[in-house]
Amino acid sequence: MNKGSKLYEGKAKIIYETKDKNLLIQHFKDDATAFNNLKKAKVEGKGVLNNRISEYILTNLSQCGIKTHLVKRLNMREQLIRKAEIFPVEFIVRNIATGSLTKRLGIPEGTVLEKPLLEYCYKNDQLKDPLISKEHIFSFGWADEKEIKLIDKLTLRINDILTGMFRAIDIKLVDFKIEYGKAWNKDAEKKEIVLADEISPDTCRLWDVKTEKKLDKDRFRKDLGNIIQAYQEVARRLRIMPEETNISEVNFGKTIPIKFKKK
Repeated sequence: MNKGSKLYEGKAKIIYETKDKNLLIQHFKDDATAFNNLKKAKVEGKGVLNNRISEYILTNLSQCGIKTHLVKRLNMREQLIRKAEIFPVEFIVRNIATGSLTKRLGIPEGTVLEKPLLEYCYKNDQLKDPLISKEHIFSFGWADEKEIKLIDKLTLRINDILTGMFRAIDIKLVDFKIEYGKAWNKDAEKKEIVLADEISPDTCRLWDVKTEKKLDKDRFRKDLGNIIQAYQEVARRLRIMPEETNISEVNFGKTIPIKFKKK
């Protein structure tokens, strides 16, 4: 499918129009950002890995009955997705205390939470995505109570599925953030809520079960190095294998060959 005009460019992706008003092309960039875009770098090949990992995860969620915006992967960097009106809210699930939660509340790093903690943030880069309550969401019309009730249920279901998926490959799902939107369902002739954006090491915290080695974007945030190798390790354990390619990590001056089989 041919790309049309660029509709939007974010920190990690570019969205393009297609000839079909209900379909878009999502392009995964190699840009790495942290701390609300205060820290930036280009990590060559990151977009290739995130595209493939996110496709794999969203496909598996779809098979479990979770509706998503993903139609199919087009190539190494792009996906065909359903056009969705995105809720201006990020939904965060925390299973283990780390990051901003430990800073805000003084919870010891690595504390396993008794049950998943669901948080909401207002999607606004200029305001640094502030933490909000359900009452904020309802008061400002970002979503209604029925929509949030459904999204909460879906989000906790997704957490259950992903926790099991990663546990099977000796990875702890520490936390993750996701987005939702409303996309047109031509069969039902109405809009429906779908999981949107991506799920990848950019949007999840993933720790090795035995060593607690970080296999996610914290390697960039905390200057731990070996970013591509960590993302590659996640892909290897998931046994997902796109086209053969070589990926170089610009920041660390290394070329890491990544051999993937075709689907």
